[in-house]
Amino acid sequence: MNNKQTLIDLSNKIKEILNSSPLTDLDKNIHALIQGTFTKMELISREEFDVQAEVLRNTREKLSILEAKLIELENQLKQK
Repeated sequence: MNNKQTLIDLSNKIKEILNSSPLTDLDKNIHALIQGTFTKMELISREEFDVQAEVLRNTREKLSILEAKLIELENQLKQK
């Protein structure tokens, strides 16, 4: 039981040291720098890309339907 408590205490001390270390700030700064670079490069997230790809698929589908209807109407006019 004492060993378990010692491990928990050691784990808590390690967490405290890591949280107060400059590595945490460095990680945040690097993340902000990368995000800023992506923004400047006008890159988008995968989620946003997937949403736009779905919108494009739906638009193409509707366009195909409209093109087919147009061809059908043109054929009807030619027959008259």
